[in-house]
Amino acid sequence: MTQSADILFYVQHLLGIGHLRRAALIAKAVDRAGMSVVFVSGGMPVPGLDIGGAAFVQLPPLRSADQYFSTLVDTAGRPIDNAWRDARRDRLLALLEAVRPRLLLTEMFPFGRRQLRFELNPLLEAARARRPRPLVVSSVRDVINRPDKPGKAAWIVETLRRQFDRILVHGDPSLLTLETSFPEAAQIAGMLDYTGYVVSPPPESTDATGEGAGEVLVSTGGGAVAEPMIDAVLAARPLTTLKTRAWRILAGHNLPEATFGAYRKRAGDGVILERARPDFLDLLARAGLSISQAGYNTVMEVLAAGPPAVVVPFAGGAETEQSLRAGLLAERGLLTVVEEAGLDGPALAAGIDRALAGSGATRPSVALATDGAARTADILARMLAIVAA
Repeated sequence: MTQSADILFYVQHLLGIGHLRRAALIAKAVDRAGMSVVFVSGGMPVPGLDIGGAAFVQLPPLRSADQYFSTLVDTAGRPIDNAWRDARRDRLLALLEAVRPRLLLTEMFPFGRRQLRFELNPLLEAARARRPRPLVVSSVRDVINRPDKPGKAAWIVETLRRQFDRILVHGDPSLLTLETSFPEAAQIAGMLDYTGYVVSPPPESTDATGEGAGEVLVSTGGGAVAEPMIDAVLAARPLTTLKTRAWRILAGHNLPEATFGAYRKRAGDGVILERARPDFLDLLARAGLSISQAGYNTVMEVLAAGPPAVVVPFAGGAETEQSLRAGLLAERGLLTVVEEAGLDGPALAAGIDRALAGSGATRPSVALATDGAARTADILARMLAIVAA
């Protein structure tokens, strides 16, 4: 049976792995700060996930069947049914009882993950019924997708007021505030704590002549929606001034193995196609150009590393988060945006040319707070100290 802990951290990734990676960095920082953490994941397992000394619990995994998040499926791709939901809910409630946390931390909910209310509502109700009652905190990135249904925003605000004590916003208000994407945040301003961006620390030292030096580094996140980018990259390479450079494409483990193998056959000389690597930050620090989607984690890591950067914000379904953040960063001259709509070889090649042309100028300094993991741990420690006093 799982031992008691200071914090029970609930995380559910449905399509990409950005939420999980950010949560893992927070868990490591909280563990380093001396608080015990049970990290409970409801998404598909991700190899090599580093959560430091936190205890890891895997719920029966589920994911979204597509980019529209309309159907949740199990590991075999079967839509989950009520019996499956009930069993996972009971597993989560038993975990709460076993851990007896002093603080319950939910990643994204209630700003997102409404599909998981079958287990999250009972979890929150059970937490509130415990004596002593654990603090309940929401962990959310800097941008959320605008609620698409009337009344959803009001439900989010009401849920936060009724069920939560604080909201940790993992962003820097000097770039954007939560109100930028969720104007109703003004109604709960007193509950918000901005932590700064949660970013993997850059390598302490990197051999500039090591593997990947001067390459074009293409990162495709978890791989679930990687195919349009890989197609565009392969078509763009011969159209650019970097066509004689080595191009390294990193594909996440959610890209099916058969598809991965087919791309390897298509890649041709000078193109290296690999699965995602744990030394990504080292490769990024040595890259001559970065091409990526515009997820929270990747963008901040690219800015920290400093190569010229082209980003293609994911805009599938009702997604607006990546486009909003990337647009603001492009306005500051920090990266080049190529829109997903109409993405092809010539469009990406043109974006690469723009990024390279701008790389000769003095790049604006990046003055964003990027110590979000440590600041999150500090905020949580202070909350627990107040409760204990």
